[in-house]
Amino acid sequence: MKKTGGGRKPSKPDYDPSMALQKQMDTAAARYGADDHPSLQMIAKELDLNPNKVRKLLITAGVYESAVADKVQEVFLLHQASGLSHTDAIAATMKELNLSKASVTSYLPYEKGVYFPQKTDRANLSVGAERVRRMRKRKRVLENLLAELSEEALWEAVIEFQGYKFRTYSGLPFSYKLKKGRSGAYTKELFIDRRESSKSLTWSSVLLAFGRIHEVGAVVNRPKALGDIRGVTYIYGMFYRFGLIDVPENVKEKIS
Repeated sequence: MKKTGGGRKPSKPDYDPSMALQKQMDTAAARYGADDHPSLQMIAKELDLNPNKVRKLLITAGVYESAVADKVQEVFLLHQASGLSHTDAIAATMKELNLSKASVTSYLPYEKGVYFPQKTDRANLSVGAERVRRMRKRKRVLENLLAELSEEALWEAVIEFQGYKFRTYSGLPFSYKLKKGRSGAYTKELFIDRRESSKSLTWSSVLLAFGRIHEVGAVVNRPKALGDIRGVTYIYGMFYRFGLIDVPENVKEKIS
């Protein structure tokens, strides 16, 4: 008599599709954020994947940005919100944007497996995806700072660059962190972590140096040129990284 509950055993009992997807996503995100800025084609070749799949992985991880991707997702979601099924929403998007099915689906995140939306808690992000997001956000913040040159934009940059490894005029590494008050907002003090005895850097000191930039000129030869300000050696390294000042070539070798 044939036993019930039998059936064919899976050929790969330990295979987990969602874990495999996450591994591909992590690897693609890490390569996408590498210093050599590889193209989708380069990443696809390295991972032995189709470039469209690489793009879909990066979109699913939340690290890929393009006007086309934003438009496809916007149109697709509108069609879904109108009551269309997933398949019909893709067809409607194809027709509206005059794109092939392969193109439309490659600009949409995976719905099965692991999906990290833009506001996913950092603890659930892969290291590669988190790194790329942080890099892209910092880039946008600095672009805004250089366009506005306002106190508000500078403070936004200071918040976003917490934990970043800057260097002083003499090449010594340092970073800073901010603390939050009872209201939940950041207090305007930068706590330098270069040495145990380092004191905090006040926001008023940063603003004093910020106000001196145009008086000093494009190339700031030494920190004191920004003024006799407490902690100015740290401010000097921060301002160089923010793109607010330039420094002499011999200093760049130590500070970059």
